[in-house]
Amino acid sequence: MPRPTTRTALLEAAAGEYERLHLALGRFDPGVLADLTWEAEIEDTSRHPRDVLTHIHAWQLLALGWAETAEAGGTPQVPGEGRTWRETPMINAEIRERYLGTSYADAVELLAGSHARCLAVITSHSDDELFTRGRYAWTGSTTLGAYFVSATSSHYVWGRKTLRRIQRALPARSLPGP
Repeated sequence: MPRPTTRTALLEAAAGEYERLHLALGRFDPGVLADLTWEAEIEDTSRHPRDVLTHIHAWQLLALGWAETAEAGGTPQVPGEGRTWRETPMINAEIRERYLGTSYADAVELLAGSHARCLAVITSHSDDELFTRGRYAWTGSTTLGAYFVSATSSHYVWGRKTLRRIQRALPARSLPGP
């Protein structure tokens, strides 16, 4: 699927990939989802479906915060106060630690809320506001829309791929029947 370059395409991609992410979650045994002590033995900070959902939720909160700060006339600190993009692995590890005690059900609700907020922000902006380079100084060489593509549809695709890796690490007895 090509990267969205219009508000309509972004809203469609976000909604479609969000739905596909939930279909991928449906392939997990409910017992695995409820067992927060189990972790897949994979090299990733997301080792449980809950981790995938809270990771996406946290990055959506960051994108929403950047947009809200800019909308209020401030200059967002991207990716965070005193942080650089080179620190993304450290930021991801901090996100995982922050949400380790979150239940799977709560993670689903957190993501549903931030997803809805992202869609509302996207809807409130025109194509020009979302996808014109240089429109906002704080986005640098990218666009506001690109931040929301990354926070929604692209992150949902990453989430599905990570869920597949987690599933492959599950013991055979933990997978639902045929």
